[in-house]
Amino acid sequence: MLYKPHRCDNVKRLLMIRRHDKGQTPSPHMVTKPLDEKPGHHLVLGKLVDFITNKIIPDTHDERYRQRIARLLVTSKQYRKDEVISRQQLIVDTGERRGRLNIDFQVRLNGRVGMVIQYGPGSLTTRHRPGLAIARLATSYQIPVVVVTNGEAADILEGKTGHRVASGLDAIPDRQQLIYQIQHASWEPLGRRRAQMEARILYCFEIDGRCACDDTACQLE
Repeated sequence: MLYKPHRCDNVKRLLMIRRHDKGQTPSPHMVTKPLDEKPGHHLVLGKLVDFITNKIIPDTHDERYRQRIARLLVTSKQYRKDEVISRQQLIVDTGERRGRLNIDFQVRLNGRVGMVIQYGPGSLTTRHRPGLAIARLATSYQIPVVVVTNGEAADILEGKTGHRVASGLDAIPDRQQLIYQIQHASWEPLGRRRAQMEARILYCFEIDGRCACDDTACQLE
C-alpha cells in the first residue's frame, strides 16, 4: 500500500523548503535530528506547587523546566507574578479541524501581551514556526516578542518578521526591556486569511500526531 502524505506533512515540508530558499542563518542550537528527549518526559513523578499560581499540578520532567523558566522571569527578569499568565488554553480552528493547546507563558504589561514563551524538548529550530503562530493567534494583535526554549537554551524571535534576534536564556528581555519594546510595537491586527493559515501551521506542528500522554495539546471533535 502506497503511503499518502498527510496534509500536515506537506505543510511542514513546504515551510522547511522556504526556510532553505531564503538562506536563513541556522540557529546555533539547530541539529540534524531532535535532541534526545528524557525517557518518559510526560511521566508523572508526583505533585508540585506551581511557582506562578501556587496551584498543585502534576510533576513531570517537562514541568520542572517550565518551573525553572517561571522562576527566571520573576527572580532574574523582574516581572511580577501577576504579569505572567501561565498555561492559558488556545483553541486552534483551521476551518476543517479544531484542537486545543496550552500557551506556557504570556507576559502582560500595560494591558497588552508583549511576550509569549513556549517550551518544548528538543531542537529549537523546529519550535520557531509554531511559536510564531501562537504569537499571532493568542490575541487580536501580533505579539512583538516570541521566545522558544527547551529549558536549557532559548531563541528570541521578533514576532512580526520571525527573525531570531538573540539566543540564550539570559537574552530573554527583562521587564524594562519589554516595556521599551511594547512602547515601540506596531500592534498590527491579523487578517482572517492570515489567521487561518497560522492556525493550520500550528495545528500541524503542535496538535496533529501529538503524543497520547501529552495533556498540553489535544484534538477536539
